[in-house]
Amino acid sequence: MEERRKNRRLELSGEIIIKGLGGASDTAETVEIQIVDASTTGMGFKTDKQLVIGDIYDANLTLWNKEKIRAFVQIVRAMLDGDTYHYGGVFIGMPEDVKMRIQVYETVEDEIAKQK
Repeated sequence: MEERRKNRRLELSGEIIIKGLGGASDTAETVEIQIVDASTTGMGFKTDKQLVIGDIYDANLTLWNKEKIRAFVQIVRAMLDGDTYHYGGVFIGMPEDVKMRIQVYETVEDEIAKQK
């Protein structure tokens, strides 16, 4: 299969906490999720919580060094696998300094891979 992604995907070893900003519920609920892959343009993640495609969520990504990055994520795809939901989302209005932090993570990951 041909790779169609614009940016390389990273597997972050951490969790994020997301809060709904709109849509079906007016109350904000904090939900822990597992990041499957991430890039400067979006991320994939898993959770047992059902989210709404098209809704935008406030997210706090935790990087390998425990640094937290705040981002807004719009859900663009969803798939149910047993009791777990797999989501894909794009970052909305990601500031350049936050994109740079993700790129630094990518660089560090590349260097570690070269040393193995």
